[in-house]
Amino acid sequence: MLRWILGGREAQSSVEKSPVLCIGEEQPKNCFTELQVLKGHFDIVRFLVQIDDFRFASAGDDGLVLVWNVETGERLQELRGHSQQITAITTFTWSNGFTSLITASSDRSLSLWDPDTGNRVQTMSDLQSSVKCLLVLERLSVCLSGGEELCVWDKDFQLLCHMQKRSDTGITALIGLPKNCIAAAMDKEIVIYRLMISADSSVSVTEISRCSEHHDQIRALININDGIFASGSHAGELILWDSTNFLNLAYEHILWEESHPSSQTDIRLAAPKPSEMSIQHLTTNGRLILAAVGSGLYVYDVVTKAVVAYRKAAHDSNVLHTLLLSDGELMSCSEDGSVRMWEIQDLPLAAEPASAGFFGMWTFGRSSKQPGPQSKKVLEIPNLRTLELTGDLIGHSGAVQMFLSFKEKGLVTCSTDHLLILWKDGERQSRLRSQALFQKLEENGGL
Repeated sequence: MLRWILGGREAQSSVEKSPVLCIGEEQPKNCFTELQVLKGHFDIVRFLVQIDDFRFASAGDDGLVLVWNVETGERLQELRGHSQQITAITTFTWSNGFTSLITASSDRSLSLWDPDTGNRVQTMSDLQSSVKCLLVLERLSVCLSGGEELCVWDKDFQLLCHMQKRSDTGITALIGLPKNCIAAAMDKEIVIYRLMISADSSVSVTEISRCSEHHDQIRALININDGIFASGSHAGELILWDSTNFLNLAYEHILWEESHPSSQTDIRLAAPKPSEMSIQHLTTNGRLILAAVGSGLYVYDVVTKAVVAYRKAAHDSNVLHTLLLSDGELMSCSEDGSVRMWEIQDLPLAAEPASAGFFGMWTFGRSSKQPGPQSKKVLEIPNLRTLELTGDLIGHSGAVQMFLSFKEKGLVTCSTDHLLILWKDGERQSRLRSQALFQKLEENGGL
């Protein structure tokens, strides 16, 4: 049975929760005091995508795509057509402002949907392989799909061109870059392609560069701003890249330290488990990057190229999704079933010990796959701050895959427990109910 109790739950793993993170039921900075459970899926829900200011879609392993109203929690449409799990979903906004949904599935098909009617407008089946990622370039009115091959589709789902796979893992992530370029993550490399559009509107794809400085598989790829993009690897490497010349602007390798019990001052690098240093997710507001690394969180300043805050053990299990709400507030969700709110604060004098630091050691500059310059210990970095837990949203009984923020309208989470939860600001909801009641009384001429 699920426990719909904010601030308290039973441990979902054998890992003992840090007492620092047991925030309890008194959470004055947590506005999400009401929740609404949304049912409709019968398998793991992995994806959430915003359609407009009041609608979103959910998708997962049951092959269903459900469209919801974020204000009421009403299920508006049920999109059926895929026979296997959804592997990617995105939106496509047309020149007239109408937004469509594009989905990819393990059944080796792509579908274009009308979220207003629930109809499948177009479908492309019998692809050579499953699509792992989707990218829409609205300025060119094309959609790109990545997997074992890279395909470019027009708005009518007609194949414009494609390129065969260049690695065993295929393409796992795609982002758009300036000058009609795209970056594709393939195993340890980022391959840069340029889309060429001829006078007769035909499209071709040409490889123009390769970024090969990661030592392990790339797990995250995001745009920071118009001039910079970033990638994170399974080995804990964060690299900033120039979006026009594709050069390495900054390299940071997250390591873990373990002090000897003796009085010696040297530090031995422990051999962490791969999951403890793997970058699962990256998000940004253009100035800061928030990285989910193992069960911890790491905030990096793009301008100063410096760590500004960290929390080594932010969750009991791996962090799967993150969001920067502002320069000082952020949110994360985890395999442990929790969604947590954080505030960047100055480190107190009695801070976390250096040996439990989030990075332990790190290096800057171009890697060139060579050992970097001598590393610094965490506490040698000036102005380093910590992440203070301000809210703990407890409702799911399984791993929370991701969440979607509608700002004052609420927050939506999805999970392996087959459920979605709509979290709402309790005070705002109370005001809205009071306003609706008074309006109804006025319409009826009072009591």
